[in-house]
Amino acid sequence: MFRIGLGHDTHQLAEGSAILLGGIRIEHSRRLLGHSDADVLLHAIIDAILGATGLGDIGEFFPDTDLVNRNRDSAEMLQIVWNTVQLQGWQIVNLDTIIFAEHPKISPHKEAIKNKIAQILGITPNQVGVKAKTGEKVGFIGREEAISAECIVLLKTNS
Repeated sequence: MFRIGLGHDTHQLAEGSAILLGGIRIEHSRRLLGHSDADVLLHAIIDAILGATGLGDIGEFFPDTDLVNRNRDSAEMLQIVWNTVQLQGWQIVNLDTIIFAEHPKISPHKEAIKNKIAQILGITPNQVGVKAKTGEKVGFIGREEAISAECIVLLKTNS
């Protein structure tokens, strides 16, 4: 059996010195705001996996009303979700992601992001797609007010 999941997340930008994307720290004049570490890409991946398995969303697993989730490491959150899903017999066929950001430029970091996601999930980097799009100076992405990410994942199980 195969299942497809779609995930999306957006976080506002504020003054800072770096952002986290896909578990990779990228030096930047801004930072992402959020209850956890605000890794918008890992949050989209979490929601895609949870959606594919019918297990809800990131807010149900890690509510922002719970103080234990304040500044929580999104890589740890992804590992918890993925361990839960694996126990149900699911495996990742592949996942594909898009990061929507005017700045910083993502291309120099794509391989590192791909490798980090693969490491967190225990899969090979060729099972992970990472793409980036700017806002072409339009909308909240183009005005550099926020960064968004989307993920689609294909899971399979033998049961």
